[in-house]
Amino acid sequence: MHLSEKNLIRKEMKGSLALLSKPNYEHYSYIIANTLYKDEDWQKANVIGITISKEPEVDTYQIIQKAWEEGKVVAAPKCNPKTKTLSFRKITEFSQLESVFYGLLEPIIEQTIEVKPEDIELLFVPGLAYTRQGYRLGFGGGYYDRYLTKYNEKTISLAFNLQVIPQFPIEKHDIPVSKIITNDEVIKIK
Repeated sequence: MHLSEKNLIRKEMKGSLALLSKPNYEHYSYIIANTLYKDEDWQKANVIGITISKEPEVDTYQIIQKAWEEGKVVAAPKCNPKTKTLSFRKITEFSQLESVFYGLLEPIIEQTIEVKPEDIELLFVPGLAYTRQGYRLGFGGGYYDRYLTKYNEKTISLAFNLQVIPQFPIEKHDIPVSKIITNDEVIKIK
């Protein structure tokens, strides 16, 4: 297990992302969002599973707003720390979110309903770093790794170009995403 190497890359990437200025963060997020709206996977999907971003992750608030405008169903992730599993719940407004551990915003259970994995047509998968082969280095909780084992539809990651790196240790259980959209390019994997 190359845990120390992975943790080193995580630490370096967090450092690089911390240097991203607010204007550039906004500008790149905007470019990424506009590239996404032209993408066929986005255009075809009626139900999306998408994270509620927390800086310095690519901003998803504007994307969620756009999804609502286009009549898409938006499902946001809810973590279960006991089982380290994820479920997705339908949100129709940002006020249905509450702050939980680590300051992450999650759907309020009483106000939202669960959306099953097989009903999500496009899943946004977060990460800290990516390879051009679609492998991702997550934040270390393993939530998405577990979820992806039972998810068979399209997956997409949004990343600043600095998050795409030549390589990092891949484990045999790692599942690549089908596409990465950066502020420079669209990397199609499968």
